Amino acid sequence: MQALSVAALADAGLDTATAEALSQALVEAAARHSEGALALWRHASKEVLGPAHPFEVHRLVHAWVFEGHPASDGPPPIWVPGARELTSSNLARAMRVLGAPDMASLHALSLAEPERYWRYVLKVLALRLDAEPEPILDDAAGPEHARWLVGLRGNLARSALERADRRRVAVLFQREGGALERRTLAELDADSAAVARGLAALGFAEGDAAAIAMPMTYESVAIYLGIVRRGGAVVSIADSFAAGEIEARLRIGGARVVFTQDQILRGGKGLPLYARVDEAARAANTRAVVLPAGADVAVELAEGDLSWRAFLAAGQAVDASAASFVVRGPEDVTNVLFSSGTTGEPKAIPWTQVTPIKAAADAHMHHDVQPHDVVCWPTNLGWMMGPWLIYAALLNDATIALYQGSPLGRDFGEFVVAAGVTMLGVVPSLVKTWKGTGCMVGLDWSRIRVMSSTGEASTPHDMHWLSARAGYKPILEYCGGTEIGGGFITGSVVEPQAASAFSTPALGSRIVLLDDDGHPTDNGELALVPPLLGSSNRLLNRDHHDAYFEGMPRGPKGEVLRRHGDQVERVGRYYRALGRVDDTMNLGGIKTSSAELERACNRVEGVSETAAIAVPPEGGGPSLLVLFVVLGGGVLVDAEELKVRLQRAIARELNPLFKVHDVVPVDALPRTASNKVMRRVLRSRYVR
Repeated sequence: MQALSVAALADAGLDTATAEALSQALVEAAARHSEGALALWRHASKEVLGPAHPFEVHRLVHAWVFEGHPASDGPPPIWVPGARELTSSNLARAMRVLGAPDMASLHALSLAEPERYWRYVLKVLALRLDAEPEPILDDAAGPEHARWLVGLRGNLARSALERADRRRVAVLFQREGGALERRTLAELDADSAAVARGLAALGFAEGDAAAIAMPMTYESVAIYLGIVRRGGAVVSIADSFAAGEIEARLRIGGARVVFTQDQILRGGKGLPLYARVDEAARAANTRAVVLPAGADVAVELAEGDLSWRAFLAAGQAVDASAASFVVRGPEDVTNVLFSSGTTGEPKAIPWTQVTPIKAAADAHMHHDVQPHDVVCWPTNLGWMMGPWLIYAALLNDATIALYQGSPLGRDFGEFVVAAGVTMLGVVPSLVKTWKGTGCMVGLDWSRIRVMSSTGEASTPHDMHWLSARAGYKPILEYCGGTEIGGGFITGSVVEPQAASAFSTPALGSRIVLLDDDGHPTDNGELALVPPLLGSSNRLLNRDHHDAYFEGMPRGPKGEVLRRHGDQVERVGRYYRALGRVDDTMNLGGIKTSSAELERACNRVEGVSETAAIAVPPEGGGPSLLVLFVVLGGGVLVDAEELKVRLQRAIARELNPLFKVHDVVPVDALPRTASNKVMRRVLRSRYVR
C-alpha cells in the first residue's frame, strides 16, 4: 500500500521530524501485517499511535489503513480484539464452556437453549439463593406472559453483599474537592443493615416502598441495598426533578418514606434539594429522611422528618433480626423506576428480583466486568443505570466508583485515574464536552479496559476520540431501556467494534426492524421478540399490553413482537441507532415526552400552544430540543426572550437538564384529520 505522506501528517498537526518518523513506522507496520487491515490497525492503534498525537492524526491514519474498505461491511472498526479478549474474557470462557465457537453461535444458543444459557449465568454470578429456579422459563401462556426463574427464592441484596471476599473494596467514593474514600464489602453490608433497622423503626414492612431522591453517593448505595434487604421496593427519583415531578413519583410508587439530601454541592456552591423534596413529600404524605451534603444537615427540617443521624439512632433500638435479608420470590418488586410516555404521568416500571440478573449478566458478558474491576458510570439512582451499576459491579465481584461532583471537567478525569477505573461508562454528551474543552488532555487512562456508551445517540467522531484518549480501548454502544433491565443491542469484546455502532443483539434478546407497514427492513422501528429475561410484564399505572403489544404486527416468522420505539439502521455487520420514532424523546440521556414539555411551555404567558420535537444535530450525536410556538392574541415577543421564558418553565416544572436549542414561532401547528399534531412534519421541515 502507498505510504501515508509526511505532508499529510504535518497538515494534521505534527512537526516534520515526528511526521517522518510516524510515516516510516507505518510503512514498516504495513510490511509486517500484510494479512489485512484489521491486523494492521490493531498494531498501529496499539504500538504506533498514542494519546499525545493530535486526534486529526489518528483519523488520518485510520482512513489510510482502511482505504478501500467495502461499504457493504459497514463502517471500519476503531478497535480490534487481541489475544486477551479472545482467550481470557468472560465471553471467551462462556464460549468454551457452552461449546459455541463464536459470538454469533453463542447468541443463537442463548435464544435456542435458555435453560442451559441462564443456568450458566446464574452459576458465574454466584447468587446466594434459598431455592433454585425450576424451570428457568415457563412460556406456556405465550411469550407475552412468560415467567422467568420460576420458584426462585432469595434476596438480591444478599447476593450482592455476601460474596467470597468480604474485605475487598466495594465502593470507591470521592466528594467534589475531597479525598478518595474506600468502603469494603463488609462495611457496606453493615451500613445496609443499619438502614434496614432504621426502616423497621419506622414500621416499614415487607412489600413497602421507600424512595431515594438524592445524588448517587456511597450512602445512597447503602440505602438502596438496605431497602431491598428489608424486603421493600426502592422508588427511584432523579435529584434534578422539579417538585411536581418528584410528587408524582412518590405518589405513584406509594413511597412511605423518601431519602434525600439537604443540598447538592457543585463547584463549591450548595444547590437546594430538600426544599423541592419537602414540597413534594408534603403533597404525597411521605416522610423524609435527610442526609447532610457536608458535616451536618444545613436546613431546618419540617415536622415529622428525620435527620440521617436520628434515623440511624432509631434503628439501634430495634432488634438486630430486623436487618435479616427478607426472602422473596421472582416476581416480587425490588425497585420502581419511571419512563416518560407520550401522554400523562410517567410510566411506573417495576423491577422484580429477576431484573437485576439481566443487568449483571449484560455487565458480565458484554462489558466483561471481572473480579476486582473498578466500574464507573456517572449516573443517578433515578435512572436505570444507577441500579444497573450497583448490580453490575457487586454481582460480578467488582468495585463501584462514584464521583460526587460534575463529571464535565478535569476533576472527574483525575478521579478516573486515582480510582483505577477499568470499565468506564459514558453518556455521549459528556464525551462531546470533554473533547470540546480539552479538559482531559494529559491524563493517563491506560488502566481502562472497556468503555460503554448509552442514553442517547453518539457521534462517531467523538467516540473515536474517546477510544484514542484511553489508548484504543473498545467502546460498546449499549441500548435498552428501563423496562428491559439492561440492553437488547450492544457490542462485545470478541468482535471488532466500529465507532457509534452496535455489533450484536444482546445475549438472550432478539430484535426485528420494521418499516411503516410492519415489514422487515434494514432501517426502521426496532421491535423485540419476547420472551426476554428481565423485561417488564406489568406497569403500576398503565395497561402493559396496550403500552408494548397492542397494534404490533407479527414478526417475519409469525412471532409476537414487543414495541420499543427506537429507529435503528442495519449497516453491513453493524447497527446504528437513529433516535426515537414516536413522541418520546431522549434529551441528554433522559427520556421525556413531547406532551410533558408542551404542558410546561403552554403555561408561559403569551403562548397559545407548543409542539416539542427532537432533531439530530449535523454529524450525529445527542438530540436537540426545538420548540414550535404559536403565540396567542397577537402577542409579540422577542425570539430570544421567548426562548429564555420557555427554558425557565421547563427547568422549573420538569428538569433544568433539558436545554432548549431553538424556538420557531409559527402561525399554526400542522394537524391530522383527528387533530393530532404532526410532529414528524415539523421535524422534517426543520431538518430540511
